[in-house]
Amino acid sequence: MTDLPPNAQNPDTSLNADAQELLRKLRQKQGNWVEWGIAIATLQKSGYNPQEIFEATGFEPIQQNQVVVGAQVYNSIEKAGASEATRSHYSTRGSDVLYELRSLSQEERAAAAELTFMHKLDVDGAKEVAKAMKDYSWLRTLPEGFSAHVGDAVAYQAWKLARQNSDLAERSRLIAKGLRFAHTDSARKQLEQLLVDFTVVPKRPAPLLPFYRFDSEEELPRILPLVGKLPLKPQDLQAVPLITAAEPFQIVKFAGEQAWVPLPGWQVLLNAEDPVVILANSDRLPNQASNKREEVLIVVDRAQRQWDANSYFVVERDGELDIQWLETEPDISILGKVIVIVRPKKILDEEVTKEPWLIDE
Repeated sequence: MTDLPPNAQNPDTSLNADAQELLRKLRQKQGNWVEWGIAIATLQKSGYNPQEIFEATGFEPIQQNQVVVGAQVYNSIEKAGASEATRSHYSTRGSDVLYELRSLSQEERAAAAELTFMHKLDVDGAKEVAKAMKDYSWLRTLPEGFSAHVGDAVAYQAWKLARQNSDLAERSRLIAKGLRFAHTDSARKQLEQLLVDFTVVPKRPAPLLPFYRFDSEEELPRILPLVGKLPLKPQDLQAVPLITAAEPFQIVKFAGEQAWVPLPGWQVLLNAEDPVVILANSDRLPNQASNKREEVLIVVDRAQRQWDANSYFVVERDGELDIQWLETEPDISILGKVIVIVRPKKILDEEVTKEPWLIDE
C-alpha cells in the first residue's frame, strides 16, 4: 500500500505527519478496532473520502462505516458507565454487534451492550434487542408486569409476539425467549401465564404508507424564478440567479439556503395547513416490504399533531427527525403528520421524452 494521494479539497492533509501516522497504523492493523474507527473518522473529517482511505489502508468502505459507527457506540457505553467486563469484551471484538445499537440513546446503548454481552448475542440478536428497546420506548406507559429494564423490554416483545401467534411451537419458542431475557418476576409471570392461556390476540396491521408516483409529464412542472412585476429595470432582470433543477424531483435552489420542489395540486396537498417537504431514501421509511432503494419526497403537515392509529408521524428521536407509525398514543411530542410520500416518475429513456419525433418513427 502507498501513502494516501493528495485530497483535492484538502491538499495539505496527505503531507500532515499525524494523518500519515494514522494511515500507517491502519495499514499495519495496530491497536484495536475502536482505535481504527477513531482514526478513520479523523481522516474523513480531514477531507479524505472512503475510497482514498481504502486504497491507502485496505479497509473497505463498508468496513470503515462499521468500525466508525461502532466506535461511537463504544464511546457511548463508556460514558454511560457500562461494566468493565462489557467494555473489555467489546474493546477487542464485536464492532458489528455495537453497530446494530446505533439507533439507541447513550443510556440505552449501554444497557443493550450489557445484555448482548451477558447473553453472548450475535448481530441478529443485537438487532432484535435494539428494535425491542426502540419499540418499548414509544409506549406511553409501561405494560403491566414489565419494568423499564432492557431485559423486560425484550421479554415484552416476545410476550407480545407470542400472544399474536396461533402456532403452538412458535408460541412456545417465543415464551422461552421471553423467559430467558425477563428481568423481573412479574415479567416472568406474564410470560408463564401464556402457557395456560392460549387466547390469540390478532396483530394489528400497520397502515399502508401513502405513496404516490408521478405518472405523466404534466405532473413534472418546471420552476422558474420570478423577476418581479413591471415596470422593472434591467438590473432587476440581471439580478435573478441561474436556476439548475436537480433530478429526479426538479428541486431548485438560488441565493442563500432556500430551495423549492414542484408538486402537483393534489387535494391532499391543497388541504394541508402547513406542509413542508423532507427528502429521504426509501430505506429510511418504516414497514417497507420492498428492498428497492430510491429517493422519495415526504410531505409533512406540521399543523396536524394529533395522534391517530392510521397515520405515520414525524417525531424527534435522539435529536433527529424520525418517521414512525405509533400503534398507541405516545408520551412524546408529535411534530407533524405524513400526508404524502412521492416516488419519482419512471422514465425508461429520458432522451426519448425530450425528442417526441423519435417516438413517431
